[in-house]
Amino acid sequence: RGQISAAIADLSPVNLERILPDGYNSQLSKLTTSNFSQPRDLPEWGNIFSDFCLFIRPSSPQEETMFLSHVESFLDIHCTQAIASSPVAPEKVAQIIAGQHNYCTKQQQNDKTRRVLEKAFGVDWAENYMTTVLFDLPELPEVSAIKNCY
Repeated sequence: RGQISAAIADLSPVNLERILPDGYNSQLSKLTTSNFSQPRDLPEWGNIFSDFCLFIRPSSPQEETMFLSHVESFLDIHCTQAIASSPVAPEKVAQIIAGQHNYCTKQQQNDKTRRVLEKAFGVDWAENYMTTVLFDLPELPEVSAIKNCY
């Protein structure tokens, strides 16, 4: 058909509270909000996304360009924050991994992505890809093991 039915962009939080670090919030709050003609509602499992999540159906090439511009802004912010970041304390690593585990578990519930992959590549391939590549679950380490790494 050649049309994009859904486009989503977010800098998803890596904690169970769904809170982005202050540096992200500050920069994301400064972005201008584009008015898209077809905003989309997040799925039921979409509570893993930040308050800045952009989920739309672009209705024209102009809206596709606006969306990509927004994605570029997200990436600029993320790269700036990554460069300025410092390693987290060992006791926070387990919390971050738990947040990532939650994120991947919720994403694995995305039936639309699963169906598209199944149609293109088959059920077994789609399951393997979603659980070992796209949204593989990190192991939940013990805090004592993390402290030994520092």
